[in-house]
Amino acid sequence: MVTSQAVMTIFGLFILEWVLTQKISRNSWIILVVILVTNLLAHVFSISFPFGIAFTGMLVYFGRIVFKHRKNIRGAQWTIVAGIVFPTLAIIGYITLHKYSLDLFNEYDKLILSMTILSPPFFLMAYISVRFKEILKEVKDEAQKVLQVTEEKKEILSNQNIMLEKQVNERTQELKQSLDTLKSTQSQLIQSEKMASLGELTAGIAHEIQNPLNFVNNFSEVSTELVDEMKSEIDAGNNEEAKEIAADLKENLQKINHHGKRAGDIVKGMLQHSRSSSGQKELTDINALADEYLRLAYHGLRAKDKSFNAVMKTEFDETIEKVNVIPQDIGRVMLNLITNAFYAVNDKKKSTLEGYEPVVTVSTRKTEEGIEVAVKDNGNGIPGHIKEKIFQPFFTTKPTGQGTGLGLSLSYDIVKTHGGELRVETKAGEETKFSFILRVS
Repeated sequence: MVTSQAVMTIFGLFILEWVLTQKISRNSWIILVVILVTNLLAHVFSISFPFGIAFTGMLVYFGRIVFKHRKNIRGAQWTIVAGIVFPTLAIIGYITLHKYSLDLFNEYDKLILSMTILSPPFFLMAYISVRFKEILKEVKDEAQKVLQVTEEKKEILSNQNIMLEKQVNERTQELKQSLDTLKSTQSQLIQSEKMASLGELTAGIAHEIQNPLNFVNNFSEVSTELVDEMKSEIDAGNNEEAKEIAADLKENLQKINHHGKRAGDIVKGMLQHSRSSSGQKELTDINALADEYLRLAYHGLRAKDKSFNAVMKTEFDETIEKVNVIPQDIGRVMLNLITNAFYAVNDKKKSTLEGYEPVVTVSTRKTEEGIEVAVKDNGNGIPGHIKEKIFQPFFTTKPTGQGTGLGLSLSYDIVKTHGGELRVETKAGEETKFSFILRVS
C-alpha cells in the first residue's frame, strides 16, 4: 500500500513539474526508473531502505523544482502545488506511523489513506475552477483592451476622415481653379489661333473683296454716264431712248447691289471667324462654306508667295442639304485643313523637279454615317512616326514662326464636339487626305 501511495505521489509530482516547466525533465525519468528498480528489489528481497532513499531523493528533486520556480507560481498553479504537497506529507506521515507507532497507524491509516486518495481529484477540481476564473478574467481583460483599441482606432479614423475630407475639399478647390485657368488659357489659345489664321486670310479676303469692289466702281461709273445720257434724252423728248437707258441703269444697280452684298458676306464671314463662337448651330450650306474657304485660303497663300500656284478642285455632292452646325467652327476646321494642304503641296513643289503639279481637292459626299467633308493633297504625305502626333497640341512640322501647332488639335476638338471624328489617310511621298463626318439629324 505504501508503494502504491508513493507511486501516486510520484505521478502527482510529474504533473506538478509539467505545470511549472511545461516539460518532464530527463532527471525525472531517471529518478522514476531508479524508484521502480529499487521498489522491485524491495519486493523481491524485502529491502525497503534503497526505495526510501530513492523516494526521498525524488521528493528533494521536486522540492528543488518548486523552490526554483516559486516566483513563477501564480493563481491556479498553487492548487496543483497544494494538491501534490498535501498527499506527499500524508504519505510521509503514513510511513512514519507505520514504522514507529502501529497503534496510531491502525487508528489513522484509513483517514490518511482517504486523504491521500481524495486530495488529488479535489485539488484538481480546485485547479480547474480557479483556472477557469483566471481564463475568464483574461478574456475579459483582452476584450476590454480590444474595445479600447477599437475606440482609439475609431477616433483616429474619424480624425483621419475629417482631415481627408478637408484635404479633398482643398484639392477639389485647387483643381477647380486649375480647370478655370485651363479653360481661360484654352480660350485665349483658341482666340490666338483664330487671329493667326485670320492674319493668313487677310490677303485672300482683300483679294476677294477687291473683285466685287471693282465691279461696284465700274458699274457706278457706267451708271453715272447712263444718268447723264438719260437726262439728255428726256430733255430731247426721246422717251423711248430714256426708258431703254433706265432699264440699263436698273440692271447696273442690281449688279452693284449683288457685288455689294458679296463684299458684305465676305466681311461678315471674316467677323464670324474672328469672334468667339456663340455655340449656336445653324442650318449651313456645307458646299458653299467649303468653296468660300478654299478660295480664301488660296488667295491668302498667293498674296504671301506670288510664285505659288496650285490646281483647286471641288467635288461637291449637290444633293446634300443644309446641315445643322456651328458655321464659324466648321469653317475654321476647313480653313486649317485647306491651308495645311496648300502648305504641303507648296513645300513639295519647292523641293521637286519640273513636272510636278500641285493639286488640292475639296470634296463632300453622303455616307451612311452622315456627310463627309474631305481635303486631299498630292504633297509629300505624313511619315508614320509623325502621324501619331499630329493631333497633339503645339505639335507642328512647320518652321518656327509659321505655325502654332494648334490648328489640327482644335479642329479635332471641334469635330468631336459635333459628334464626328477627324481622320487622316496618307501615303509617304504621295498624298494626304483629311476627312471628317458631320452627323445629319
